[in-house]
Amino acid sequence: MRMKNIAFIGLGVMGYPMAGHLAKAGLAVKVWNRSPEKASQWTSDYDGEACSTIADAVDNADLVLTCVGADPDLREVYYGPGGIIENAPGGAVLVDHTTASAGIAEELYEAAAAANQQFIDAPVSGGQQGAENGQLTIMCGGDEQAFNGVRETLGLYSKALNLMGPAGSGQKTKMVNQIAIAGLVQGLSEAIHFAEQADLDVSRVIDVISKGAAQSWQMENRSATMIAGEFDHGFAVDWMRKDLAICLEEARRNGSKLPVAALVDQFYGDVQEMGGRRWDTSSLVQRLRKR
Repeated sequence: MRMKNIAFIGLGVMGYPMAGHLAKAGLAVKVWNRSPEKASQWTSDYDGEACSTIADAVDNADLVLTCVGADPDLREVYYGPGGIIENAPGGAVLVDHTTASAGIAEELYEAAAAANQQFIDAPVSGGQQGAENGQLTIMCGGDEQAFNGVRETLGLYSKALNLMGPAGSGQKTKMVNQIAIAGLVQGLSEAIHFAEQADLDVSRVIDVISKGAAQSWQMENRSATMIAGEFDHGFAVDWMRKDLAICLEEARRNGSKLPVAALVDQFYGDVQEMGGRRWDTSSLVQRLRKR
């Protein structure tokens, strides 16, 4: 079923259009953002109510959705006298779309349960374009009953929505996603760089190999802009480094070995030093060109 009263906390490049899909579906949406100007802008684009405090946004919510920066931001919006857990009604479902640690997801699950609320960690993949088009992939961790209760509502901005296991499983699945992407982008960057150095028609090369085993989402959606040296779009290098730091920390905890992810993280550090903190993650190719 679709929830009727929705609170959306965090209107960044992802949260803004995600909340918009809910409003366009006719749901009653209250929004809050750290900078109130963004919330006011949202209400000029969509039907809904901008709230000056989190408490006002969540006071009658059936479903509270958050999409903020990292673990410290989650603690700020969920805890304390003005936070979500203290002010949302008992029985409310709290769903977090932030890419964060599995530990904070498990922590928030327990805190919500103590307040007779349900919590689901639900990080997303698909970037700003996926959020705007309502085509995100959502990986969830939590209880099946809570997941089934929000499935239809989350489906308003997703193309794939899966429960991966107990609390924290969504975040761990997102880590797997980011680990895979890091290696793919580096491999594609090296392939393009090699083709350039070999004096090949790079676009024709990509067109040919994209029909075979080398094909990937990154190749289909990022190769043209990589060839053109255009990176003012997509998922920022700063965000990817934040995500990879979470992956590497979890790997230390569970004993897994991530040598390629660790190396690519260092390469992204080089891109940051080149001034590419807000470039798309496909900008790894610029590091090779510079060298």
